[in-house]
Amino acid sequence: MNAKSAISKEIFAPHDERMLGAVQVKRRTKKKIPFLATGGQGEYLTYICLSVTNKKPPQASITKVKQFEGSTSFVRRTQWMLEQLRQVNGIDPNRDSPEFDLLFENAFDQWVANTASEKCTFFQVLHHTCQRYLTDRKPEFINCQSKIMGGNSILHSAADSVTSAVQKASQALNERGERLGRAEEKTEELKNSAQQFAETAHKLAMKHKC
Repeated sequence: MNAKSAISKEIFAPHDERMLGAVQVKRRTKKKIPFLATGGQGEYLTYICLSVTNKKPPQASITKVKQFEGSTSFVRRTQWMLEQLRQVNGIDPNRDSPEFDLLFENAFDQWVANTASEKCTFFQVLHHTCQRYLTDRKPEFINCQSKIMGGNSILHSAADSVTSAVQKASQALNERGERLGRAEEKTEELKNSAQQFAETAHKLAMKHKC
């Protein structure tokens, strides 16, 4: 079981929460933390996790989870409700970068993800979650690449393409139907004309016969 699966099972499942995404991080700027604040356990790994409750109405939150050196278990540390998130800073919109900042109502952290792709995936999930679960005040996403902000742009583009194709096909069928309709009308007119000609010819033939 990888670390993220273990976090989901140990930290969130027991509280009837579902983990949506996680990113392993390190601080860009070191904070002076007293030895006792870490429980005297030395080095640790940090994960920023995004989760949502299973009960209704669902509530999303961001949680800082740590795994101390020499331990196989994970510890829940700080947790913020998603509503407390004010700003997500991607640092550089022009290149893949692992750095990012998170600004909450009462906290500000500067992080470096393990990889730029891991950060990108987390940002896409975070952006989608904000759009889905926040109805009023949503956080500001700044200095983010378009592929992050448009996590569903490919789906929307595909949907638009399908809709456009359906509309074009429908229009073509309607035009074909109109052409067929006009052809049928023309055929009917020719049929009536032929019938009238035949009747007239028959009358003339009978007249001359008499």
